[in-house]
Amino acid sequence: MATSREYLDFVLEQLSELEEIATRPMMGEFLLYYRGKYIGGVCDNRLLLKPTEQALALLPQARYALPYEGAREMLLVEELEDRQSLCALVRATYDALPAPRPRKKRQV
Repeated sequence: MATSREYLDFVLEQLSELEEIATRPMMGEFLLYYRGKYIGGVCDNRLLLKPTEQALALLPQARYALPYEGAREMLLVEELEDRQSLCALVRATYDALPAPRPRKKRQV
């Protein structure tokens, strides 16, 4: 089941206080980026974030879920109503992740 546009819009609205939130469509789902770092995704109408120690500290009872068969487990974010807590969770996840590797330019 693909993510609905309405659910994606709701998640982005909840994260609207954060600048530089971006999504990238991927096979009916959406990759989620914050300030250029891949932090998670919106899959099957669920918000999933990379599991970091900082995120787990904010969500100690978090459950894990697979974005798709064969993928690594990610944190399932079930409480989306509290914007401030959700944005703090995204910031904590961002801070815990390494900087993205520079992309190699294609030679033509």
